[in-house]
Amino acid sequence: MRFSVVVPAYNEAATLPAALTSLRRQELDGDSFEIIVVDNGSDDATAEIARAYGARVVSEPRRGVCDARQAGVEAARGEFVVSTDADTTHPADWLRRIDARLQNRPDAVAVAGPCSYADPPWWGRVFPRVGFALVAVVARLTGRPSYLTATNVAFRRQGFPGYDTRLTQGGDEVDLLRRLRARGPVLWDAGNEVSTSARRFRLGFVHTLVVSYGYYYLLSTLVNRITRRRVIGVAPAVRPEPVRPERP
Repeated sequence: MRFSVVVPAYNEAATLPAALTSLRRQELDGDSFEIIVVDNGSDDATAEIARAYGARVVSEPRRGVCDARQAGVEAARGEFVVSTDADTTHPADWLRRIDARLQNRPDAVAVAGPCSYADPPWWGRVFPRVGFALVAVVARLTGRPSYLTATNVAFRRQGFPGYDTRLTQGGDEVDLLRRLRARGPVLWDAGNEVSTSARRFRLGFVHTLVVSYGYYYLLSTLVNRITRRRVIGVAPAVRPEPVRPERP
């Protein structure tokens, strides 16, 4: 099997159907990839929906995205693990483009790409565009990206050192990139973009900048890594209004 697509999910009944529909429509032989949904202690219909869409469900009751992603890696059977999220949708050629980049660079340990946000406020549209444009420039100049998003990265499973599960946020992006770089080339595909939910922005610009990114992302990554334990815990979940999901 070429790819194992790992989707961590905590109470994602409202968003998971669209994510899994986009994965089932990939322009890649269905036998060449599997979809693993890691149920991270949900108390809604997340696991039931995942099974209905043909995904393999793995349970990880310990809350934390790094714990969930690590459980997915441990269950994976593919040559490459592909990390994404339950509130993300993917273009039909997403996996095919990842495969092509890795085929062209057999020495690469990973390939990553950008994301955009669905129906964000103006600042939620501008800042990611500028940020990922800078990542692309750095990748062109240096041959390696300066940042990756956990919702759009594939890495070689063999030899993967694992996620630092002491980290609650940032461990699947900042720390993951550090670990991958230590193993070999990390590629950047600026044109292979996915679309993710903008629900994190609905509490406003200041909250997003100071609380979400400043405290729960940057500060928690730094403090938890230095202390080697979870001093700062998991950020409160932001979920859309519940809806009745469509059946596949």
